[in-house]
Amino acid sequence: MKVLYAFQGTGNGHVARAQEIVPILKKHVQVDTLISGHQSQLKSNFTVDFKYKGVSLLYNKAGGLSYRKTFLENNFFEAAKNIMDIDLSQYDLIINDFEPLTGWASRFNSVPIIELSHQASFGFKETPKPKTKNFLGELVLNNYVPCVRKIGFHFENYHVQIKKPVIRGKIRDLYPTKRGYYMVYLPSFSNENIMHVLKKIPVEWKVFTKNNSLHLKEGNVEIFPIDEIRYLEYFENCEGILCSAGFETPAEALFMEKKLFVIPIRNQYEQECNACALDQLGIPNSKTLNDEDIMKWVATDFDIKVNYPNVIEEILLNEVLTF
Repeated sequence: MKVLYAFQGTGNGHVARAQEIVPILKKHVQVDTLISGHQSQLKSNFTVDFKYKGVSLLYNKAGGLSYRKTFLENNFFEAAKNIMDIDLSQYDLIINDFEPLTGWASRFNSVPIIELSHQASFGFKETPKPKTKNFLGELVLNNYVPCVRKIGFHFENYHVQIKKPVIRGKIRDLYPTKRGYYMVYLPSFSNENIMHVLKKIPVEWKVFTKNNSLHLKEGNVEIFPIDEIRYLEYFENCEGILCSAGFETPAEALFMEKKLFVIPIRNQYEQECNACALDQLGIPNSKTLNDEDIMKWVATDFDIKVNYPNVIEEILLNEVLTF
């Protein structure tokens, strides 16, 4: 059996999941890999066979999704050409983690495909969503990858086809402690906005950012460029983490029993849905980066426990490769 594992390169979560899934797949079948998108800071731990610029969501300095930048800085004509040119005829199955090029190419060429992603969970009505639906957001989630067969990942098993998060081995191997400082990963906010707010809150902050290549410290706020080794070291020993309402980072924080506060990226419907699901678990969130909400969170005790077992190989063997 020959499989193409195609994953999205926008953000780090898809790459982190691929780091776990691809080596398992290679134990059982022949695998090629494909990535599209250009916003991830994580590097894959395997050879990527095909790379495309694809289509990525882009953000402004205030932490909001920028439709203007997304439209102007993506080459949609190139993406459309890629869809028509990709040859999928040699594959028995496409496993797709929210990757649009192979999603649409498989539809035009009738190649078997299964979507295995966090975003796939939004195809089930049981998945938590805000009371006020976002028409454009729903349109993107439902059509970015046109796939009927779906297995989703989410914070809870909202449906039989929704599984618990894939926690990467680098996180499972940590021995978490709490040393009083807090971590921050808000990649859609500027360093200036983050520092302006956090300097008002008298605890130690370790901020990881893609917006700076130098290590900076100003008062109680220390800023680091993205570095996975240092990130994991600080994550292991932090008191809590302030981050966007993505999926993988909040899931890893819950697994590590860290205090968690999320700020969904403005105009990013998927993150609004994630914040809604986390709210049901008792995780605080805010629509803006403001010192009052964060100060209250820092002063609040945290006692939320989750069970995220390592069952991804079982899912792949019993529910994906049997497709």
